[in-house]
Amino acid sequence: MAEHVSWWKRLYFRVAARKPLDQILREGNKTQMKRALGRIDLIAIGIGAIVGTGIFVLTGIAAAENAGPAVIVSFLIAGVVSGLSAFSYSEMASMVPISGSAYTYTYATMGELLGWIIGWDLILEYLVGAATVAVGWSAYVVTFFKDVFSVEFTRKTTQAPVLWDNDALAFKVNHGAYINLPAIFVTLLVTTLLVFGIKQATWVNRVVVVIKLIVIVLFIFGACKYVDRSNYTPFVPPREGNSFGVKGVFKGTQRVFFAYIGFDAVSTAAQEAKDPQKDLPWGICASLAICTVLYIAVSTVLCGIASYKDLGVASPLTHALEFHDNTRWLRILIELGAICGLTSVILIMLLAQPRIFFAMARDGLFPRIFGRLHHRFKTPHVPTIVSGVVCAVLAGVLPVDILGDMTSVGTLLAFFLVNIGVIIMRYIHPDAQRGFIVPGGPFLIPIPGAAIALVILVLSDGPTIYRLFIWLAIGLLVYVVYGFRYSRVGNPEKWSEEDIAYFQDAGMLESDSEYPEKQSLESAHSKRSVTSVVEMPEPQHFDFSTGGHSSYSHTGVYEMEPPHPAYHK
Repeated sequence: MAEHVSWWKRLYFRVAARKPLDQILREGNKTQMKRALGRIDLIAIGIGAIVGTGIFVLTGIAAAENAGPAVIVSFLIAGVVSGLSAFSYSEMASMVPISGSAYTYTYATMGELLGWIIGWDLILEYLVGAATVAVGWSAYVVTFFKDVFSVEFTRKTTQAPVLWDNDALAFKVNHGAYINLPAIFVTLLVTTLLVFGIKQATWVNRVVVVIKLIVIVLFIFGACKYVDRSNYTPFVPPREGNSFGVKGVFKGTQRVFFAYIGFDAVSTAAQEAKDPQKDLPWGICASLAICTVLYIAVSTVLCGIASYKDLGVASPLTHALEFHDNTRWLRILIELGAICGLTSVILIMLLAQPRIFFAMARDGLFPRIFGRLHHRFKTPHVPTIVSGVVCAVLAGVLPVDILGDMTSVGTLLAFFLVNIGVIIMRYIHPDAQRGFIVPGGPFLIPIPGAAIALVILVLSDGPTIYRLFIWLAIGLLVYVVYGFRYSRVGNPEKWSEEDIAYFQDAGMLESDSEYPEKQSLESAHSKRSVTSVVEMPEPQHFDFSTGGHSSYSHTGVYEMEPPHPAYHK
């Protein structure tokens, strides 16, 4: 006998509703976005996003404030953790090649609420990440003009009005500074480029990636002759307050983790890739491997040519070379490479962020204007412009270290959920087509990847964690006020064919009209009554969803499909 379903169970089933995988794939396969990116383009996007502030800015700050010369170990640990998560990202990206990245993966595996949380978290990662890089770009531009043209810009217009005190864990006023205009300028310039098209942005990215790789190699081999082995002693400085010691090495790992942000941005270009199932894993893994080697080499040379105590500046590579004679032209080349390199990172971060907005808007979790493509350029122009303006404001008033820490914790949370998502997908969609499979089964790599990401997240400074929770709390409020009420999965009766047609995407309209008559293409098991999990009143159609697959139509009727049999054990 079926029992009455309490309101809290109904609420749970509603927020745990998963977006059907074949619905996601059908929308992605028939996208109106231009598929212009090949394998090399995707690897270049990965390198373009990864090599930036982490190598040109945060390397010195992490050494001076957290780990000392052991920042080399911090980079190694962060690279290993990122590698574990990169495998998971590769499998999910090849299985669900959609622009939503970790947001879409989580929505398909863990339900709408967690999908929203990770989508909101990705906004923090990419928006604040781009702002962080813009601040570093500004510092290198100021140094470049000083070295090349003997022009010194005033602090009033090139630095943030506040600083972050790592010892007191509090903000303090940066006297004499009002706004960072160069950071604002480059952010708005890149935003304008991205509005005009992915192909143009890709060509710019290719050029600057080549330039910065050449410059990094020049630094490694040109500066190694100045290495003084005494600078590596002590390799792990003794604990001082919140800095150094073994804990400082892990805090350094958390900070330089920002340096590896970027390979996940490759997955946001899925709907613009020519062959996403094959090329996305290549773009993710190859770019991460190349950049890990470069990071370890650069940090080793940097800590050898100057004391770690002198590296806590926004342009540590050129600053370290100032201690040595006959390095002016090498400094100029590094400054030029840094400017180009940081430009490409800003470009990729601001390419990724609007596509998260775009995917969420098409699911009804954001206002639908964010989900429409430009009629000519086929780019998500509205979220691109909004993201660029917000990023410019952040870059203009906040310091680089506080921005970098906020981005790192956001990324760690995303890595944790993507690793868990791989395990869930192996059970609920065991027969789905995958262009890449994580080696060693569903547990060997994803579980350590999730666990280590969580540990580094927990070791973050208290204020950084508090800011993350505050950001997520704001996100939950936005979800309750808007996303919960207008979600396509949760409120299909509010979405007519005219509403879907607003997005000007035939693939979306077709998927919504066809899906109710089709069984999941990827699910190997047959449909069973939802009462095999929880007894519910007859009939077997409800206006809310379960944690299993739900198909829906414009009439607002849900057809329940319970989770995979493994969940019954």
